[in-house]
Amino acid sequence: MDSPVIQLNGVTKKYGDFTAVNGLELSVYAGEIFGLLGPNGAGKSTTILMIMGLTEPSFGVVNVCGVDSTSQPIEVKKKVGYLPEDVGFYDDLSGLDNLIYTARLNGLEYGLAKEKANELLDRVGLANDKNKKAGKYSKGMRQRLGLADVLIKNPQVIILDEPTTGIDPKGVQELLSLIKKLSTEHHITVLFSSHNLHQVQQVCDRVGIFVEGKLLAEGNVKELSQKLFTHGMFLIELGVDHSNATPLDAEGLEKLLKPIKGIQKVTASQGRFQIECSSDISSSIAKALIEAKYELNFLSKKEYGLDAIYNRYFEGGLNDE
Repeated sequence: MDSPVIQLNGVTKKYGDFTAVNGLELSVYAGEIFGLLGPNGAGKSTTILMIMGLTEPSFGVVNVCGVDSTSQPIEVKKKVGYLPEDVGFYDDLSGLDNLIYTARLNGLEYGLAKEKANELLDRVGLANDKNKKAGKYSKGMRQRLGLADVLIKNPQVIILDEPTTGIDPKGVQELLSLIKKLSTEHHITVLFSSHNLHQVQQVCDRVGIFVEGKLLAEGNVKELSQKLFTHGMFLIELGVDHSNATPLDAEGLEKLLKPIKGIQKVTASQGRFQIECSSDISSSIAKALIEAKYELNFLSKKEYGLDAIYNRYFEGGLNDE
């Protein structure tokens, strides 16, 4: 595997007696979107500040693109773009002029700055609004302009800190699609900090769950689900009509479905069956029952997604299994 683009080893940050981040080990690789997920005060923003070299860890080492964030913060800033929750622009300047100004600050001469600004405005879907004053932009448009602003310096890493707060649903989808496109088409590494479960699951390749300064779990949704829900990440419930066939109990249903791969556990309660499985095999289960002359009264399926994983960590349900 390639070396991590972002690497934190044993990182702790203390403010007096308060520990904001505690013994953090984290690796983020090139081209992936990694989600930092947790409630306010969990340590996400402090972690971002240390990654960007804006605050120093009390203990441990932070490396970004092979550069030590503590000893070489300016070099890190050249490689990292940052999009906060609320982006600041000169409201009396157009979107285009704001980007040109940023490009000039990054050392580009005017002609090249204007060319790159136009290119980025087109990429983020603001070409038709480039001459509108930034003060007239909606929140979603400002965030897309912010993304273009971040991209001016060709960063290897983009850090997004609650970037969708206050944006309408359509604007959120447009921004998330744009973030995904940057990762897949331009191989930019993205660190996405949020407390929004659905958005994190929608765009992130892997997730780190933070609580009280600690990284409790790390992995993709499937890995986390399999870790927490030991009988599989899908639950299929069904009811069977026994009118034209031999009555079924849990043992009989398990025997009937034995040829189907992925079934972890079969139970029965109050006239309904529950089947825990490692993948969505609901169609195979239905087919097997119908071929055995059973009729389905109902069949429903539930996937243990990020919401269930998150609740399991934050509601103290880790010892239920």
